[in-house]
Amino acid sequence: MKSDKQSFTLSWFFKWFLNRKSVTILLVSLLFFLNLLVFTKISFLFEPVIGFLTIVMLPLVISALIYYLLDPIVLWLEKQGLSKVWAITITFIGVIILMILGIASIIPMIQAQLGAFFSNLPNYIETVESQVTSLLQDDRFEALRPQLADIVDTVGQKAIEYVQTFSKNAVDWASNFASAIAKVTVAVLIAPFIIFYLLRDGKQLKDKIAAFLPTKMRQPARRVLSDINKQLAGYVQGQVTVAIVVGLMFSVMFSLIGLPYAITFGILAGILNMIPYLGSFLAMVPVVILGLVEGPFMLIKVLLVFVIEQTIEGRFVTPLVLGNKLSIHPITILFVLLTAGSMFGLWGVLLGIPLYASVKVILTEVFNWYKIVSGLYQEEVTDDQ
Repeated sequence: MKSDKQSFTLSWFFKWFLNRKSVTILLVSLLFFLNLLVFTKISFLFEPVIGFLTIVMLPLVISALIYYLLDPIVLWLEKQGLSKVWAITITFIGVIILMILGIASIIPMIQAQLGAFFSNLPNYIETVESQVTSLLQDDRFEALRPQLADIVDTVGQKAIEYVQTFSKNAVDWASNFASAIAKVTVAVLIAPFIIFYLLRDGKQLKDKIAAFLPTKMRQPARRVLSDINKQLAGYVQGQVTVAIVVGLMFSVMFSLIGLPYAITFGILAGILNMIPYLGSFLAMVPVVILGLVEGPFMLIKVLLVFVIEQTIEGRFVTPLVLGNKLSIHPITILFVLLTAGSMFGLWGVLLGIPLYASVKVILTEVFNWYKIVSGLYQEEVTDDQ
């Protein structure tokens, strides 16, 4: 009788407490946040690790980006019968030749055009302000004229003051700029060695990492690392390809409409396009200023160029290149960019999407494991009527 009562009690406890999805989720969440609380209390222990990661972050990120771009070339050369070392060597020689050509021809032109643009920027802003002010003299804006005039005057004056004081404050940030240049220089010097070893031994990296794990966890770990590698490779290769196509389209179309500094702003638009959804709008700012300076007809042509480019990119280029490699909804991408950008600044904007894709792979694997071991997600068996 006692064992029957105990069996009933255990079955009741299991049925109404342990076998509840909501209770299980709450318990797992509680453990997760308790761990977070513990880590916040001992966060000072991780400061040396964070400092080390800050130092190595830039060369690692640069190396990873270039690795994912060069890896398909190395694989293709290997399929042609070359050894891995020779394939890597030929790829490096090709990259060096392209860099020399870029430094010798494209970079001086971009430097000259950017220098001319920034030197004339105060005049451009004053011209835009005067054009907008004259536009407000139209009788159709009479009711809103005082408010619009105040807004234009305030924005224009602040912009002019900012541009004029930018050079005056150069001494204040000169040391920080020099420090940043030093970090970039060190990263550029170290990155080729990291890239070489990634290209040579990258395929065995997941097996070396999995070797440190218990035997039962090695196969899932290899699967997770392979999926993360595919996600990152697809994202980097796709974004860079789209950026190149966008840069070429903008350069050609800006040149056709006669926009000043067409090549420079086309290349800038391509680089900024690697920031999903936000880069193109950032690239519009200097181009719209130039369009206003050149006159209403040029502004209309600039806006038409953006409409045409966005249509071609959104309907053809991006779906063809990226497809559904990341399987991330556009709204999710926007939220990730806004959240990561506000929390981690530029690094968050650049690395938010690939990190989210990696975390998504890990959580998906954990959730699939939990569905198996918990038995809470078995499909219901329905009797056919």
